[in-house]
Amino acid sequence: MSRPPGAKSIDRILAEARDRLVRLTPAEAHAAPDALLVDIRPAAQRAEEGEVEGALIIERNHLEWRFDPESDARVPEATGYDVRVVVLCSEGYTSSLAAAALQDLGLARATDVDGGFQAWKAAGLPYAKA
Repeated sequence: MSRPPGAKSIDRILAEARDRLVRLTPAEAHAAPDALLVDIRPAAQRAEEGEVEGALIIERNHLEWRFDPESDARVPEATGYDVRVVVLCSEGYTSSLAAAALQDLGLARATDVDGGFQAWKAAGLPYAKA
């Protein structure tokens, strides 16, 4: 099967997204005073793995609407284009794509946690067990 013109593999899409990000280690994300940590994992995954205490929960399928400063569905934390959103998923793949999507909205400081929740937990950072 040949790829249609203009189509990209997911590996390429992920690499291009990460080229735009200044990804944070879990320790950097935890220590960043101006970071708004946003957990995009689905409820079932959070229930199984645990939750980062203090993280804002916005599942992936709502993320852009909740952080677009011009959206009627934005969360109060979406204070403008300057907010530093740090996205967290389970292993750091979906969060990279999500952070790049936030950058597409104009949130230039959006990024993600390298390794996701699994790396957060492995680093011994605080979380509530499932």
